[in-house]
Amino acid sequence: MESHEIVLIYARASNGAIGFEGRLPWYIPADLKRFKALTIGKPMIMGRKTFESLPGLLPGRRHIVLTRRDSWDSQGAEHVCDVDEALDAAKKGNDTGEIAVVGGSAIYDLFRPMADRIEVTEIHAEFKGDVFMKPLGAEWDVVSREDHGAQGDTPAYSFVTYVRRDDESAEGEG
Repeated sequence: MESHEIVLIYARASNGAIGFEGRLPWYIPADLKRFKALTIGKPMIMGRKTFESLPGLLPGRRHIVLTRRDSWDSQGAEHVCDVDEALDAAKKGNDTGEIAVVGGSAIYDLFRPMADRIEVTEIHAEFKGDVFMKPLGAEWDVVSREDHGAQGDTPAYSFVTYVRRDDESAEGEG
């Protein structure tokens, strides 16, 4: 069976906030543009609340919604009930080699142990939030960073790509 890279994609304020009252606590057009570029043509796995927070189905992407609710109106999304079912659905017909995991925090927690890469917009400001993400641990290495200064009402932010550290190969070289 072919391998697919699992990529977590999110924006996080410096205090860990990723959401407030069912929406992003900030408006950063470049972050929305990057999200589109990272997800277009790929299956996106998300939780029900994240799906319901979207303005509608995002064009050019499959929406795979992981929820424990049996009777849920999927409104054009693919409804799955567990991680394995979500991954199987995302692999079907997916020739991009990538599976995008796009939220919320409980979904990120489920997929982080199996993620290969994480794309984070690190926002250099604190925002009021009711959904939070912890900082990434030592198992992640930064491989790319693009910093952007504050402009007007837009806070400073950085686009950061993390990959899982391959400690096993490092240990084998000693």
